[in-house]
Amino acid sequence: MVIAPRLEQRLGQSLVMTPQLQQAIKLLQLSNLELSEFIESELERNPLLERDENAPADTPERDDSTHNELGNDGDAEPQAPLEDLSLGDPADAEMTTARELDADMTDTYEDGHVTVSAAEAGATGAGGGYDDDLPGLEETLAEAQSLRDHLAGQLGTATTDPQTLMIGAYLIDQIDDAGYLSAELEECADVLGAALDEVERVLTILQNFEPTGVFARNLAECLALQLRERDRYDPAMQVFVENLDLIAAKQFSKVAQLCGLDADEIPDMLLELRTLDPKPGLAFSNNTAAPVIPDVMMVEHPKGGWFVELNSDTLPRVLINTTYHARVQKTPMSKVDRQYLAEQFQTANWLVRALHQRATTILKVSSEIVRQQDGFFKKGVKHLRPMVLRDVADVIEMHESTVSRVTSNKYISTPRGLFELKYFFSSSIGATDGSDAHSAESVRHRIKEMIGAEDPKRILSDDKIVKLLTDEGYDIARRTVAKYREAMRIGSSVERRREKAPPK
Repeated sequence: MVIAPRLEQRLGQSLVMTPQLQQAIKLLQLSNLELSEFIESELERNPLLERDENAPADTPERDDSTHNELGNDGDAEPQAPLEDLSLGDPADAEMTTARELDADMTDTYEDGHVTVSAAEAGATGAGGGYDDDLPGLEETLAEAQSLRDHLAGQLGTATTDPQTLMIGAYLIDQIDDAGYLSAELEECADVLGAALDEVERVLTILQNFEPTGVFARNLAECLALQLRERDRYDPAMQVFVENLDLIAAKQFSKVAQLCGLDADEIPDMLLELRTLDPKPGLAFSNNTAAPVIPDVMMVEHPKGGWFVELNSDTLPRVLINTTYHARVQKTPMSKVDRQYLAEQFQTANWLVRALHQRATTILKVSSEIVRQQDGFFKKGVKHLRPMVLRDVADVIEMHESTVSRVTSNKYISTPRGLFELKYFFSSSIGATDGSDAHSAESVRHRIKEMIGAEDPKRILSDDKIVKLLTDEGYDIARRTVAKYREAMRIGSSVERRREKAPPK
């Protein structure tokens, strides 16, 4: 065998992920709000992109006469393919808007009566239904004082001693959002180079600050601080608070014995304990929960069934200023500048078309989910069908990974509430009578119903739940019931028996 360099020709296929393709895949995963942030960055970077300020106020009429009807077998008529994403010559156009790329697409499913609309704002989005001149809600909220600022202000009025101020400021930095001291005093003393007794003295001062209960090192100490302020921390109450684990286990007889009290006095002490605040620092929490805004809207169709459309209020609307592009092209410029201009126009044109393709894909996936889960929307969670990504991907002729990306971080507003699109995908539980399989989500719902309705004197064990489910037609194992119960944070039969037992 001769070892020598040589030339060979080989024929093969490979998938090349262009930057545009990678960006298009990324756009599918973004929610409408995340997409708006992406568009804002593109508007700042690309001089040829503009925000469409002249969004139409009215939604286009829903003309049922243009619907393509499908037979009861659920097989759709062949749809027109998406328009070619190649880039055109803008020289003759005054404005190329995102709306010009939209087709007025509507599909009606006769078996599920699902109508899909992607007219104008649906396909590429709108700038929102709010006045752009008005500030957002987050801009009108007053800045709330943080817990640490509140405590620092009290520290400044409580003492003027430099050492106390230094130790107190350090301890304030060590509390968590609930107001508990998260660091060990020995570690604080080592870091500060102070005596442990001095740190404990400062901690005693801080524990008198408002809100009462801050700087506690555990729940028992937090409750004790609040009871001392009420002058209710007598020896019996002290023993009661120090045995919170027995209280949680409903062992009230043993607690009464430790406190030296009658058993009938325990409920009153427990009631008083429940009036205390276990997390006093949360009163100063200024973390405003962000509302979940649906990406897809679903409403009842006048003819029966459902109408599915994109939420135009959260979709960004962009256009390409081809007039500016044509004018700049006529001016003398260097080769580098001309190349830059061509790249920016290509990017802008691609973005508009990618937004159109994204909207079309979301509508296809959402409408197919609604069609397959028609029983859930009409009758409730008991009729939720088992469904996997392949069930939707095969119908709309897309890859499972595309369906997965589309359903990530996307929410749909339905007559039954707001749901993440991934909620409708669940594994199947077989049926004992050979009928259609049951959705795992509907099984979890049934288990929760059984446990919620159980008699406190006859707590259902996992084996008993399996027997009841089997009688109802569910083919399920005991370990599956235990897994679903634990996932819903429902205790075992022993724990539930203690929780539901009346106080002794």
